[in-house]
Amino acid sequence: MSILINKDTRLLVQGITGREGLFHTGQMLAYGTNVVAGVTPGKGGEWVCGGKVPVFDTCKSAVEVTGANCSVIYVPARSAPDAMIEAADSGIPLIVCITEGVPVLDMMRVRSFLDQKEVRLIGPNCPGLLTPGECKVGIIPGQIAMAGDVGVVSRSGTLTYEVLYALKQKGMGASTCVGIGGDPVNGTNFVDVLGMFEEDPRTDRIVLIGEIGGADEERAAEFIAEHVTKPVAAFIAGQTAPPGKRMGHAGAIIEGGAGLAADKVRALEAAGAHVARHPEQLPELLIAAR
Repeated sequence: MSILINKDTRLLVQGITGREGLFHTGQMLAYGTNVVAGVTPGKGGEWVCGGKVPVFDTCKSAVEVTGANCSVIYVPARSAPDAMIEAADSGIPLIVCITEGVPVLDMMRVRSFLDQKEVRLIGPNCPGLLTPGECKVGIIPGQIAMAGDVGVVSRSGTLTYEVLYALKQKGMGASTCVGIGGDPVNGTNFVDVLGMFEEDPRTDRIVLIGEIGGADEERAAEFIAEHVTKPVAAFIAGQTAPPGKRMGHAGAIIEGGAGLAADKVRALEAAGAHVARHPEQLPELLIAAR
């Protein structure tokens, strides 16, 4: 068992004929993901990736023909809000938006619409999802991870890759990796994913990768203390970042003393999580926590 995606996922790629969409569709197909359709308005009727994937003009027609149950979005920021709404309106229950730079006001409108539809969104501005050996949706390199019992949830794309590889080097694998993205308004947060990992029988241990800015990690710590029975190892990025300076993600900014790394570390440790000083230490903390 895994969370969110597995070998039965039927994937639709929005923006499939663009440079990024076409490249990553090839990568996902090579990994074994069941990519059943692509969507690019005006390109309906074409086939891409060596004739393996049909292209449709709309998500609705793609879903009706192929039964797609997950969408991944590779379109420019100006088009991403409408792409997310179109996917949700077509009945797709899981949307993964890789696009970065989506305006906050647009995301507030998208979240309101998706919440009414009871659709789960991962992202935007995220690396996507990976269930090693089964399915990859997004841009996480499949070769850096192996299947195992560690659930990984992260706000940082590059640190996600580093941690997955560090786990693999120690002979440890992931059940599912979820890159939630670091934007101020996104679709899925730490608490959502921690709850899924807690209920997943395939996940025995959890890695949480956070960063400065916002209060998501503190909320995650409260949830861990009250609801999570599995060992949790965590790392908070940006511990040396100067206040008031944006570091990477739009959400990774300290203002008025809020969002400090030290506060997040203290909250997680108080909740019983093992907090690493650097990401390569996470496998050791998981081994010690068993």
